[in-house]
Amino acid sequence: QVQLVESGGGLVQAGGSLRLSCAASGLTFSNYAMGWARQAPGKEREFVATIRWSGINPYYADSVKGRFTISRDNTKNTVYLQMNSLKPEDTAVYYCSAGTSVFDLARGKSDYWGQGTQVTVSS
Repeated sequence: QVQLVESGGGLVQAGGSLRLSCAASGLTFSNYAMGWARQAPGKEREFVATIRWSGINPYYADSVKGRFTISRDNTKNTVYLQMNSLKPEDTAVYYCSAGTSVFDLARGKSDYWGQGTQVTVSS
């Protein structure tokens, strides 16, 4: 009955921006660390960003650090990923995740996954 539903993906030109949202239900949202991962065709799923239940000390993959920002609103059961200065190599399906710790999420271990939202960046 836990659901994570991503939205906000789409097609954007290189250098553009998108904001992804993940709406969670069926869990006590504030008790979970949240994260984002992505998977490009033919590649392994890659950690993108995580955020603690408190919203402090977010952590990012080196490939997106300085360009992406993760945030959460515990009153709305929603986590966001603001993506700026997008590059073609950012093209992937982006997945929202929930888990017991940011450390687990960063290494791909999560309790729940969303279905993903496609982000395509054209050159």
